[in-house]
Amino acid sequence: MELIHTVAWMKQVAADARRSDRLLGLVPTMGALHEGHLSLVREAQRQCSPVVVSIFVNPKQFGPSEDFQKYPRTLEADAATLDNLGVDYVFAPPPEEIYPPGFRTAVTVEGLSDRLEGRSRPGHFRGVTTVVLKLFEIVQPRFAFFGRKDAQQARIIRQMTGDLDLGTEIVVCPIVREPDGLALSSRNAYLSASDRRAATVLYRSLAGVRREIAAGERDVVHLLASVRKMIEAEPGVSLDYAEVVDADSLDPVIALRKTCCVLLAARVGSTRLIDNALIEPAGDSFNVTI
Repeated sequence: MELIHTVAWMKQVAADARRSDRLLGLVPTMGALHEGHLSLVREAQRQCSPVVVSIFVNPKQFGPSEDFQKYPRTLEADAATLDNLGVDYVFAPPPEEIYPPGFRTAVTVEGLSDRLEGRSRPGHFRGVTTVVLKLFEIVQPRFAFFGRKDAQQARIIRQMTGDLDLGTEIVVCPIVREPDGLALSSRNAYLSASDRRAATVLYRSLAGVRREIAAGERDVVHLLASVRKMIEAEPGVSLDYAEVVDADSLDPVIALRKTCCVLLAARVGSTRLIDNALIEPAGDSFNVTI
């Protein structure tokens, strides 16, 4: 495995791979790798060779009161893990490589970036799309791999990629969960023991949605009321939002008819977590994937 720190060398390595007609895959991460990230890496290795994993804690997607300074940075351990997996390249640039002095450009996907997470975290998705576009231009991967836990992010990146004719196919992979249902996240490391137990209420509320839909419930107002009641009853958990939205437009829906998502965000203690479920039509019923 080769650890690359400069844009110039990453561009050269990626260009050499493309000239050899190799199918290059990219897994963008901010490090502090867990099994969710590693599942993306394994899927990338299944489909592509070589595979590049980027590790970059992107300052532009953090708000002024968010956790940029304390976000876990574990490059040495992450690189060792990826080496053991047989990853070809790790791209871990310092901030000045991605945002050199005088950097002034930002990318915004209008209409999808200002709601849900974008409403709660103004400027967040502008930072995400800007850095992802830079990574795509540097690496020019044929495939890029993202997790469904960040469902709104994946939808926005897919829109940006298509709008700008980037030629990268976005692969969205399943959420990876702990045995008790908690979605894996680097921010889970912030949770105290009691917060960790309380955090499972996000999964439990989504499992409740799945049960109600299986029993025939189709009214979104009723489903969301059940979600909010369960989460708000959990001590130490403060709900930010719970919405059911069209999977494509991210517009709120009032009845289940086509593919949609239940999107949740809550603060557990001092840690903000997100989760979601995918609801897909299946004949006269619906499949709910958590």
